Amino acid sequence: MRLSATASPGSGDRGLTRSFTSLDDEEFNQLFRDFRYTAYRLETRQRYDVSYEQDEFARFLAGQSRGEFPGIAAWCDTVRAAVTAGKRMHRVHVVTEPLSDYVRFECGWAYEHTVEAGEDVRLIVASGNDWPAALPHYDYWLFDSHQLVAMYYDEEGRFVSGALISEPEKIVQANLWRDAAVSASIPYRTYAAGLQSGSP
Repeated sequence: MRLSATASPGSGDRGLTRSFTSLDDEEFNQLFRDFRYTAYRLETRQRYDVSYEQDEFARFLAGQSRGEFPGIAAWCDTVRAAVTAGKRMHRVHVVTEPLSDYVRFECGWAYEHTVEAGEDVRLIVASGNDWPAALPHYDYWLFDSHQLVAMYYDEEGRFVSGALISEPEKIVQANLWRDAAVSASIPYRTYAAGLQSGSP
């Protein structure tokens, strides 16, 4: 099952139970408060264009030093609350080398904050068109291994919509993708140490 990160709800997503077009959607955000054990994210894009990172990304591109990153503070609060409650928040990002400006920003600034807050961030490093055969170009969240939210973006990395998927086959597949991604990944800080030494 090969799905596209730039697909849209209705293009093969049978079992769609609800869709939303804003990352501020209350039902979507409630999932991060209500999950009991694990929240997992697969990221496959090399560029995301989200409003809460725009100021910091512009500063990064301008060569300014990393500050407190207020744009990501709310997410770090969400992570801390979950981890404090004994839950696990983790993600795997498939990144391609050479790294895009955005991924360099994410590695140098954003992930430093979220890992410090308690998120388990891991990377799979690919080169050129050598995409991991076991993984799709398909972004999603998976809560407690049974609540699947497909995440759709346009070609520029702008969020288009999300979809809660109820079809059992797709939920099982998302679990298999998660297991494959975690197995093939390395911790963010291991990769970051290699970047700093000049030999990732």
